[in-house]
Amino acid sequence: MPGKHQHFQEPEVGCCGKYFLFGFNIVFWVLGALFLAIGLWAWGEKGVLSNISALTDLGGLDPVWLFVVVGGIMSLLGFAGCIGALRENTFLLKFFSVFLGLIFFLELATGILAFVFKDWIRDQLNFFINNNVKAYRDDIDLQNLIDFAQEYWSCCGARGPNDWNLNIYFNCTDLNPSRERCGVPFSCCVRDPAEDVLNTQCGYDVRLKLELEQQGSIHTKGCVGQFEKWLQDNLIVVAGVFVGIALLQIFGICLAQNLVSDIKAVKANWIKHDDGYKLLR
Repeated sequence: MPGKHQHFQEPEVGCCGKYFLFGFNIVFWVLGALFLAIGLWAWGEKGVLSNISALTDLGGLDPVWLFVVVGGIMSLLGFAGCIGALRENTFLLKFFSVFLGLIFFLELATGILAFVFKDWIRDQLNFFINNNVKAYRDDIDLQNLIDFAQEYWSCCGARGPNDWNLNIYFNCTDLNPSRERCGVPFSCCVRDPAEDVLNTQCGYDVRLKLELEQQGSIHTKGCVGQFEKWLQDNLIVVAGVFVGIALLQIFGICLAQNLVSDIKAVKANWIKHDDGYKLLR
């Protein structure tokens, strides 16, 4: 209308999305740094940091690896997301969203492959557990992890107690001088609720007994079967956790991409204004 000026709202970077993404990644960053610090501290306590060759000494999985790898990835992504959001750096924001998207698709592909090739996964799980059974006494963290798994799932070995023949301290050969010969770790034992003090020798010589006699003293089911049963019994909870993690990843990607679009729109507006100013000159 004559005599009135029309005002057009110029594109701007949304502060809510920017600082929400920043806060989201601060938490991510701090948690990642905490995981990484725990992993490095554990390695320092075991002397790995002063002797890197110690990494190859363990036959099974060192649980500290989980803290170091997860902590490193979380710290890297948190740093990229924080600095990218705060400094409005499109490169870091794109790196954050692409890397997070890659992790999401890897998780999705792993889940699909695990469902399709479940028999192969079961065999690999058997192989993995037996490798760790062999290295049970080689690392205290690995030992604690196996004991926790056997106690939590009320199991013993990958397929059963006889898997402990793979360990040099527990095997039943005549040449084995160990006091733990033909036994199992205490975590395989059926705990007596009235027992106040943990009996760490409850598994001694137990595999010298008949199988029916063993059932009263130790858990005779394998951890692979018990783990599968636990997954079936807690399918809704497990699926809910994975869906929640996936939604958080998608939410982070959407926030980062939205912020990138806002930044590009503002930069394009600056360029347009600069070009108009040059034409007026």
